[in-house]
Amino acid sequence: MTDGPEYDTDFREHPEEYEVGRGEEGVFKVEPYKSELLDLWGYADRETADEAGTAIDAKYREYREDSDFPGMDMARKYLQMGYTRAMRYARYPGGQKYEDGTERDPEKWVDHDKREAALVYEVWWERVANDEVYQRAKAEHRE
Repeated sequence: MTDGPEYDTDFREHPEEYEVGRGEEGVFKVEPYKSELLDLWGYADRETADEAGTAIDAKYREYREDSDFPGMDMARKYLQMGYTRAMRYARYPGGQKYEDGTERDPEKWVDHDKREAALVYEVWWERVANDEVYQRAKAEHRE
């Protein structure tokens, strides 16, 4: 695949080339992390989200132990994406935020299973985002 320059870089070997970016940017491009995290990720319901959160958090801990900031940040992004995707499905029928090119008004909890999944992911995401080691590594990486 050559959809972007990220595919040409192994960010574990070249962490200095990794850019934090905004939100969930790079989750489907940054290797080798995409290959390590994507299969762990799911948001069908509370149980799926908790299993995924547990597995992604375990990978986060491995990356943290190895002082692998790109891995730590990618794990954070997958947890954040679990929250945002599940919440979108919880608030929009079929997860469709747009209809005929126009943004729909969100509904209040169209899919309760997805809302539960989002709430589970929110806990995992905040745990990583608020981790002092993560915050310090992020600040150092940006320098």
